[in-house]
Amino acid sequence: MQRKGTRIAAVMADVRSKIAARAYLPGTRLPSVRAQARAMRLSVSTVVEAYERLAAEGAVASRPGSGFYVAGPAAPLALTDIGPRLDRAIDPLWVSRQALETGAGSLKPGCGWLPASWMYEAGMRRALRALARADTLELTDYATPLGHPALRRFLCRRLAATGVEAAPEQLLLTESGTQAIDLICRYLLEPGDTVLVDDPCYFNFHALLKAHRAHVVGVPYTANGPDLERFETALREHAPRLYITNSGIHNPTGATLSPVVAHRVLKLADAAGLAIVEDDIFADFELAPAPRLAAFDGLARVAHIGSFSKTISASLRCGYIAAPAGWIEGLTDLKIATSFGGGRLAADAVLTALTDAGYRRHMEAVRLRLAEAMDKTLSRLQALGIEPWLRPQAGMFAWCRLPDGSDAAAIARTCLKDGVVLAPGNAFSQSQSAGDFLRFNVAQSADSRVFEVLARAIAAPP
Repeated sequence: MQRKGTRIAAVMADVRSKIAARAYLPGTRLPSVRAQARAMRLSVSTVVEAYERLAAEGAVASRPGSGFYVAGPAAPLALTDIGPRLDRAIDPLWVSRQALETGAGSLKPGCGWLPASWMYEAGMRRALRALARADTLELTDYATPLGHPALRRFLCRRLAATGVEAAPEQLLLTESGTQAIDLICRYLLEPGDTVLVDDPCYFNFHALLKAHRAHVVGVPYTANGPDLERFETALREHAPRLYITNSGIHNPTGATLSPVVAHRVLKLADAAGLAIVEDDIFADFELAPAPRLAAFDGLARVAHIGSFSKTISASLRCGYIAAPAGWIEGLTDLKIATSFGGGRLAADAVLTALTDAGYRRHMEAVRLRLAEAMDKTLSRLQALGIEPWLRPQAGMFAWCRLPDGSDAAAIARTCLKDGVVLAPGNAFSQSQSAGDFLRFNVAQSADSRVFEVLARAIAAPP
């Protein structure tokens, strides 16, 4: 049975979380002690004591005969305080920090990008040399609101190869794929709106949606796309505003959306008035194009986004949104309001690299290297009793189940002490149902020390 002190702390944590998430703004009246007691299935005396302690801290103020009210100015938005406290080893922000902050000597099989030596460095150097000789405006001036016209025209031709028909006026350049999703969330969402995500999904979706104070609902992901029965149930029960997904190479599972599932998702979305964001940043890793929701939908309710940080350079940031025509003006206004004109240099460098004769050959070599790395990595993992959920057709990710009884978060903490950064499954799972999974980046798993450290962590007593 839960002790009284623990029950009081639970009430205080619930109120603090709502204040941190700005669900309770200054001056907001807290639920009555009886209502809170019913909601949390606690005694009235427990809630009274919790409210009194919060008042003693200055977090709330008591107004005799009226109740308790949130005190003071709105707290700075702290993403880690929104929602339940997670083990830092599975907190999406913590996982990202570990992958970004650890030094060059660390091994990063849990990160989401290629090794530096696999990137299109030669093409980037040629592009930068060409730009150094460019007109002064290209080096110093702001871009137009929609972004580099020639790059947008080129992207329209690229998208047409996957069946996505878009006019240049339907493309908006952004600083990254993350900024693209952020702008769409700003455009569509109000705090408290429901957003559907795949379970599991890319962990930074969780962090970004926290920043927008959205209510996130996970839909189980299968080898062919979202579980349709659960997807339909979520639409009926939660009336979501938005669904964010990958339909090419799925992150973290490596799965591919099937045409049948894609058509059903769009039919359900149309009936429910649901908007969709299709994140397609891994398109150039595909051996054959998977179905695209934006292609089937004709950019009616699906926004298609991408970037080049995974294949060309993460240092020069450039992404894009191909969106329904009616969204573009609002998205452009938001882009100007939040980042003004954007830069010309990154877009110009990306266009030069993409149109360089060597890019196609470079990506063919990368896809071959990834296929070889996938074979080797899965073989070495299986020798440790770690099994893939499925064998991906392409890409860099393998979603793998640990041996029975293993705790991915505990293993990640142990391996981090030895300089190996892992990505535990629950960082990707809204339902926290992937505690025995790890996502491996096969391109970052060539060093034998990864498997030596992992073997010791698995064998260590709990």
